[in-house]
Amino acid sequence: MEFRQLQHFVAVAEAGHFSHAADELNISQSGLSASVRALERALAVPVFERTTRSVVLTAAGRTLLGHARRILREVEATEASLAAVRDAQAGTLAIGVVQTFTAVDLPAAIARLHAGHPRVQMLLREAPTADLLAAVDDGELDLAFVALDATPLPAGLIALRDYPETLVVVVGAEHPLANRGPVRLADLADQPFVEFQAGLGLQTVVAALFRDAGVPRQIAFRTSQMEQALSLVGHGLGVAVVPEPVARRSGLPVLQLGPVGDDGTPPVRRLALVGRTTVPTNPAARAFLALVPA
Repeated sequence: MEFRQLQHFVAVAEAGHFSHAADELNISQSGLSASVRALERALAVPVFERTTRSVVLTAAGRTLLGHARRILREVEATEASLAAVRDAQAGTLAIGVVQTFTAVDLPAAIARLHAGHPRVQMLLREAPTADLLAAVDDGELDLAFVALDATPLPAGLIALRDYPETLVVVVGAEHPLANRGPVRLADLADQPFVEFQAGLGLQTVVAALFRDAGVPRQIAFRTSQMEQALSLVGHGLGVAVVPEPVARRSGLPVLQLGPVGDDGTPPVRRLALVGRTTVPTNPAARAFLALVPA
């Protein structure tokens, strides 16, 4: 039993005549008759009693008619839903984001997507980078904004956008370094550190920064909440290396870090928007990507 055969059967049943139904379907009467006969062979039962003037549903035909109409309605609804998803007018978009992500105004981007595609359901998950990468790889998330260290992305994932972000030092208002200009990593060797510890990303970048420079650190506090880390710094309990946008919003004294590379550039961490393919298969993800600056 084929979908088109059901369409032909319903058309004949509603028209009460093969020729009228053939005209409505824009097919030949012989083609329509052949399709209905093929349906009857597949069902092993006649669905019409044929006369010279009209056709009448058999008992089997009357039973089939309700089911056939429901199937056709469900297929039409499915096609309409898929068309809406294809055109990014419906569907779901799942996005992940790490804490302290500031490279993109994510709420503004989501608002723009909602304005143009109000029926797209947005799911937003905040988690450590390692968890987000695994969720994108598993297909639980369409895209994720993550903070990367020097480790390559897992196979099968692609960085669709890159956002380098300068790292700076924050100290308490009464800290002896509060009024200094740029500092070197070596200047921080004797300082207690408040470490933001949230998995792959900022923590590993900062650790590698000091390790590569041969400068030891004294970790006084570890926390997975950036606000708590900044509060500890504000109370004079240590210093912290954080992204510059986070530091500027904190209200704490901000110290630039001196160049760490041969090119004279300050230390940075790499933020990225990652996905599974260069062009996302989810139309809503493609629409969102178009709204996100490169």
